[in-house]
Amino acid sequence: MTSADWIGSIGVFLILLAYFLNVIGKLNAKDLSFILLNFIGATLACIASVLIDYIPFIILEGIWVLVSLYALFTLKKRKAK
Repeated sequence: MTSADWIGSIGVFLILLAYFLNVIGKLNAKDLSFILLNFIGATLACIASVLIDYIPFIILEGIWVLVSLYALFTLKKRKAK
């Protein structure tokens, strides 16, 4: 496996782990750990997509990173109140 394969595999694993833990009721979608798993996973998957130059997944994962960042900022605002 190449480094892009490893980076992408770890990223996808983190995203799927967050989803699985949410489905079985161990993580809420508004929990910091859920948001961070998605953010880090999407970032790694996006980096891997850049390394293999696959535009559709660069767009998908890039947007996933942005949505996760939005969720982080929203969570920070809520906790600040």
